Amino acid sequence: MSSTPSPVTDIDPEVILRNLPPWIVILHNDDHNSMEHVVESLLKCVPRLTVEAAVDVMMTAHNHGQAAVTTCPKETAELYRERLEGCGLTSTIEAG
Repeated sequence: MSSTPSPVTDIDPEVILRNLPPWIVILHNDDHNSMEHVVESLLKCVPRLTVEAAVDVMMTAHNHGQAAVTTCPKETAELYRERLEGCGLTSTIEAG
């Protein structure tokens, strides 16, 4: 008689998140949003981003055409991209 393995029920969700492959949220420069709007949108859309980090991301995108905003699990990256696009910014995600 074979026994069926019992499902694992005590996995910490944080452990799962830490072990997912990372995705990079990328902000692209554009010619129609002010620098102030970009920084405000980054702060609104990406939790834990500091003002200094938001300014750095904005300036990097302005000077180089694009900038990495953050690295996170895919579902979170998709959410941040949607939020940024909702503010009128151009954003993509890619596997890190």
